[in-house]
Amino acid sequence: MKLKTIAAVLGSPVTQSLSPAIHNAAFARMSKPWRYVAIDVEAQYFEEEVFAARDAGMLGLSITMPHKDAAFALVQNRDEIAQRSGSVNTIVFSDTGALRGANTDGDGCCDALVREDAIIEGSRAVVIGAGGTARAVVAALGQRGAADIAVVNRTESRASEASECADVARVGTESDIADATLLINTTSVGMGTNDSPVSATFIHSALTVLDAVYHPLETAFLTQARQAGARTVDGLWMLICQAIRQEELWCGMTPDPQVMRDAALFTLAQRTS
Repeated sequence: MKLKTIAAVLGSPVTQSLSPAIHNAAFARMSKPWRYVAIDVEAQYFEEEVFAARDAGMLGLSITMPHKDAAFALVQNRDEIAQRSGSVNTIVFSDTGALRGANTDGDGCCDALVREDAIIEGSRAVVIGAGGTARAVVAALGQRGAADIAVVNRTESRASEASECADVARVGTESDIADATLLINTTSVGMGTNDSPVSATFIHSALTVLDAVYHPLETAFLTQARQAGARTVDGLWMLICQAIRQEELWCGMTPDPQVMRDAALFTLAQRTS
């Protein structure tokens, strides 16, 4: 039986994923009989699950931790952000059965920044972190014309690897924030805690600050930024913007971002009540 009405996220664990709520709300608003599910897959079964989804004729797949690197190795062709970052978070099934890989995290971050009127072309950006999300963000910022990208990470060798994702990127330090116009946290620091990835003394009012963490929605990092007079963007907008690009790849349709955000906020509220 062909399942051309179903998409899924593969990861482990995925029980707390907001993706089903976000995508299903978008599908419903577009009056499409599609459904999005979460599938917990251990690493040794990842490849088998991807091919099973393809053979079943599914719409496509979201890939989350810890499988983004494995997805990169598995797909036959990749978009530029995926290629530069070495990470795939979206798989599209072609009519021939080939697996096409994309990474929407970087563009999702940039789209979220632009929503708040941030200017990327010519910007001076500081990216905190050096994992798969950071690499995708660095690649997307470079592709969109950032003038300088400083990658700040506790392990300098990893920062160096991430800086190779864009020609204008380099290894940086927290002091680079003083001259930056964009500041982006891609680490998990602040998730469910009151910790911040940088000292408040570095944050200033000329910045647009995005935190990829969305639990809590107002992280300590964003509170610091707001108190310094900076423009802030929460991680939920980044999640939604990357999901929009996934649906465009799978379905050729652009969903309503506010519908997706409302669904996410409702789900988060249910979990904390």
